[in-house]
Amino acid sequence: MKQDFHKKRPDTRDEDREDRGLLEGRNPILEALRAGRPIDKVYIAKGETDGTLARIAAMARDAGAVVVETDRRKLDAMSETGSHQGVIALAAVTSYTSVDEIFAAAEKKGEQPFIIVCDEIADVHNLGAIIRTADAAGAHGIIIPKRRSAGLTAVIGKTSAGAVEYVPVARVANIAAALEDLKKRGVWVYGTAAGGASGLWDTDFTGPVAIVIGSEGSGMSRIVAEKCDFTVSIPMVGGVSSLNASASAAVIMYEVVRQRTHQ
Repeated sequence: MKQDFHKKRPDTRDEDREDRGLLEGRNPILEALRAGRPIDKVYIAKGETDGTLARIAAMARDAGAVVVETDRRKLDAMSETGSHQGVIALAAVTSYTSVDEIFAAAEKKGEQPFIIVCDEIADVHNLGAIIRTADAAGAHGIIIPKRRSAGLTAVIGKTSAGAVEYVPVARVANIAAALEDLKKRGVWVYGTAAGGASGLWDTDFTGPVAIVIGSEGSGMSRIVAEKCDFTVSIPMVGGVSSLNASASAAVIMYEVVRQRTHQ
């Protein structure tokens, strides 16, 4: 049988872009926004005064997306088409929720609120793992900041093993302000820190709780740490001095589960 050696292999680049949730160019992003597709972040070339880009930025902000002005060279590096037209968007794998909806989820189950707050978790694998554990541990929701944080991109969908579809994730402008709001609603805020004032096994998590997980490198920011009612440390008996963010979150979440199951 004669073979056609000139037949091209299927071009999978479009599929790869879709898998990553990458949208490039003005019209595709405009159409996505008009259709109500969840958008996590929009990168726009710095210094551009084009009316279409301004409209995209306004629509994205109205939809709750983060809009970042960035150097065109960064856009060139991100682009897989070579024709980004000064704008690239990262689609969200699911829509963000609100803090009110997290409380509603707890009320619907007849349970004390159990909330995870991520203070600038930038690594998608860490955030995905935290979401996956939160689902398994029965947390009612997760709060993340709009800036300096991984978002609900397609990669998060994969790293969370689909748990992002079941765990409400709220995105807020300011984590410190969000913690103040939680405290006004009667939630006790526990921050994780290597030198925490109390040990994990000595801490009561049976009431309404929010667990704050600090960033991978520097932990909780100073202002966020100051908003915590308590700081908690995980016992470490080995040669290393700390766990990564997702491992720390898992250990603490399951201590919450243990205490609530046996109270």
